[in-house]
Amino acid sequence: MLRGRAGDRRGAGVVTLRLGTRGSALALAQARTVATRLGAELVTIESEGDRISEPLSQLGGAGVFAAALREALLAGEVDAVVHSYKDLPTAPLPGLTVAAVPKRADARDVLCAADGRDLDALPAGARVGTGSPRRRAQLLRRRADLEVVDIRGNIDTRLGRLTADDPERRLDAIVLAAAGLDRLGRIDAASEWMSLTSWPTAPAQGALAVETRTGQEKTVAKLDHKPSRLAAEAERGVLAKLEAGCAAPLGASALFEDGLLFLSARVYSLDGAEQLTASHALYPEDAKDPAGELAARVAEELLAAGAAELAGLGGAS
Repeated sequence: MLRGRAGDRRGAGVVTLRLGTRGSALALAQARTVATRLGAELVTIESEGDRISEPLSQLGGAGVFAAALREALLAGEVDAVVHSYKDLPTAPLPGLTVAAVPKRADARDVLCAADGRDLDALPAGARVGTGSPRRRAQLLRRRADLEVVDIRGNIDTRLGRLTADDPERRLDAIVLAAAGLDRLGRIDAASEWMSLTSWPTAPAQGALAVETRTGQEKTVAKLDHKPSRLAAEAERGVLAKLEAGCAAPLGASALFEDGLLFLSARVYSLDGAEQLTASHALYPEDAKDPAGELAARVAEELLAAGAAELAGLGGAS
């Protein structure tokens, strides 16, 4: 549903690009960075995910945040849309193309604790909030004594639970994405930065995807940052080949070093007691589809080791 339709786009003979976005504070902050570079005007669109209060793992996949934006794009109501790339389904939608992946923000998770402690310094039985099965598994793997509480809501709402008067709502800490906090100017709330080596994050976390109708990619192509695109696509490729979704306890991390593209992915049991990891690297110029080939190697190794059975993924035979 459109909440802010564009007006006359032909002022002084110049056609203004209409850029669709969700209406949350974080989505708007992300979209403004894109709109500024394109000279575009924002059109806010309400998604199903914004209207529903159930846990994210029960909402039917990442598409609940992308569907309304994509419908508006296909209908010609906007010219391009901005997604958090991690919220975009891995299967392509006919008629639409990810035309640009801007330079990626910090992909790490951070812990935000009420008293500034790190995870290991929290008291026994501390209550830590997250809506992510992957983060739940990682928390329990590091601290099996924790009480992990399922939470939803925007960043300010989540941070507010650290100081809530109601003891039933109050949390000792929460886990959030560094990129989201930074985009909202709240990064000072972080008390511990998780290493991607020991704490891989959601595929494409910190990356944005600008989607257009197929054939109109040139309107936003100048925003594309090839290293960010390759890294995000490699991580998402593992997600696709494992037939996993947003409810999967899966983390992935890709990065460039000395010309090599490195990809590592880790699958957890839901209780965090077990994990499987696979890592590979290649020189992008040596492959026709570097992100796809690297993702295939990592996914095949994980599947051969039993990752689908461990985490209940769709790739189980």
